Amino acid sequence: MKDWNELTELRDTHRQTITMRLDDHDAAENQYDKEILVCAGTGCISSKSGEFVDALKEELAKNELTEKVNIVKTGCFGLCAQGPIVIIYPEAVFYHQVQPKHAKKIVSDHLVKGKLVEKLLYHDNETKEIINKLMDTPFYHKQKRVALRNCGRINPEKIEEYIAFDGYQALAKVVNDYSRDDVLSTLETSGLRGRGGAGFPTFMKWSFAKASQSDQKYVICNADEGDPGAFMDRSVLEGDPHAVIEAMAIAGYTIGANQGYIYVRAEYPIAVNRLRIAIKQAREEGVLGDHIFGSDFSFDLDLRLGAGAFVCGEETALLESIEGHRGEPRPRPPFPAVKGLFGKPTIVNNVETLANIPQIILKGPEWFASFGTEKSKGTKVFALGGKIQNTGLVEIPMGTTLREIVEDIGGGIPNGKKFKAAQTGGPSGGCIPPEHYDVPIDYENLKKIGSMMGSGGLIVMDEDNCMVDIAKFFLEFTVEESCGKCVPCRVGTKRLLELLDKITMGKATLDDLDKMEELCHHIQENSLCGLGQTAPNPVLSTLRYFREEYEAHVLERRCPSGVCKNLIQYRILPDKCTGCRACAKGCPVSAISGEAKQIHEIDQSICTKCGLCIDTCRYDAITVI
Repeated sequence: MKDWNELTELRDTHRQTITMRLDDHDAAENQYDKEILVCAGTGCISSKSGEFVDALKEELAKNELTEKVNIVKTGCFGLCAQGPIVIIYPEAVFYHQVQPKHAKKIVSDHLVKGKLVEKLLYHDNETKEIINKLMDTPFYHKQKRVALRNCGRINPEKIEEYIAFDGYQALAKVVNDYSRDDVLSTLETSGLRGRGGAGFPTFMKWSFAKASQSDQKYVICNADEGDPGAFMDRSVLEGDPHAVIEAMAIAGYTIGANQGYIYVRAEYPIAVNRLRIAIKQAREEGVLGDHIFGSDFSFDLDLRLGAGAFVCGEETALLESIEGHRGEPRPRPPFPAVKGLFGKPTIVNNVETLANIPQIILKGPEWFASFGTEKSKGTKVFALGGKIQNTGLVEIPMGTTLREIVEDIGGGIPNGKKFKAAQTGGPSGGCIPPEHYDVPIDYENLKKIGSMMGSGGLIVMDEDNCMVDIAKFFLEFTVEESCGKCVPCRVGTKRLLELLDKITMGKATLDDLDKMEELCHHIQENSLCGLGQTAPNPVLSTLRYFREEYEAHVLERRCPSGVCKNLIQYRILPDKCTGCRACAKGCPVSAISGEAKQIHEIDQSICTKCGLCIDTCRYDAITVI
């Protein structure tokens, strides 16, 4: 691509093929009669959206509609609980939980007869009202999609569609009109902070690398997303890979780098494949390579696949891995912006941080800074999961309260249960109790209440969750993922886990709670990297807000939520047992005895507390004591 004018002409040409998806579309210009957008993110593909596309193509061919209907495989729409999702334009009607068997009905009724397929339409959780358009669902009312702007809107495997939605315009603007200091000034005014967890100002990190003198510099995208339940970065890479590529080229221009690497986990095969396609297309179009837009600036990208070590999400361990070494953190200083990859100045930003940058350049830093809070500007993407109606991917302005995310966007807790806590920041974060339900979500507020933003996992818990067990779950993860380089993390987290095991087995004393708290602070203060420094957060936050649960385990040898197996028993209620033998037949260890139509008994010495008997019993005759 020679210059900005050629890019603009290319954009206008490509827009003719996507007119139905544009806000100001003109039906007279449409190349197709209909466009069918189908989610092709990992979640929906695992729910057979690929098979649906195959069945849809077959039905279109039978009805001679192949040339009139365009099928677009997109990234994640966000409302994962209702996937696979299908949207049909120009009406923008969306169908949810679509399966291959529904293809025939959609073609025959919607496309041929012009009738909606009512059984596939979405019903509001509370009002039961039918909602035809995806963005009209309550799930999206309080969202602001910036990093996710193209996910669910374009085919991520076609650079033409990215260009049609103003793709690479920001890079062209920077290369043609901006000095390197202009880019830094723009980022500073925007208030963009790192979305990987620490929240370090992006302009400052780039400034340090720009000021470092070297014959070679590097730009790295950290796509090593390892938090349990987190899939924000993966979804951006699957749904809008060119946004990350464009932002990395802008970063290269700003700091004076000509080479970049995207470090992505090998467990993300769809993201890896689409990145490879996107990089190849970007080179072919001339937005990667030599003399970009006819300038003196050259920049190229390569992929590096990680083997799945959680510690490689820490930037210096990531650098070690790219260099071919064991993924272990380096002492700092020197920081990567001064001495990073192969000893050269390097900036490392995560996927979400980079995905914001093209929009900041195009729409202006004041636009980005207009939403959010005073010190936390813009939006934040969360993977919303756990005990929640609407699991999925959400992007909210900073300052949105936890209550709004859980109740208004997430649809509340299912089965009439009460909100108990929310875990933010994954294994490195803390648990937020009901007393902070109305806390505005931003970097400062979360830190103040003992949690952290992290990369964006948000797990909701209800009254059935045991907070001691939750702390143990996350600590088991960090013990497993510790690289072992420093003693406080390698040994300290294991000793901490042993104390938690002791509590859940009913063998601990109050002195053990004091030892545990002291050990948490020691690990925090002496660990080498962020993994060890933040590993005690789930323990400290649950001790702080749910100490009565710990004391019940210790003093009463009781788990209030009935989760910790060593502290519970399953009992059959004589007044409810009918002797149907369903529980006895389903018990995997034959712990339940009793003749037909006689009251049964559970042998506590054999029972493994698997809970299968409760699931099997139709008369609610089994309870947890």
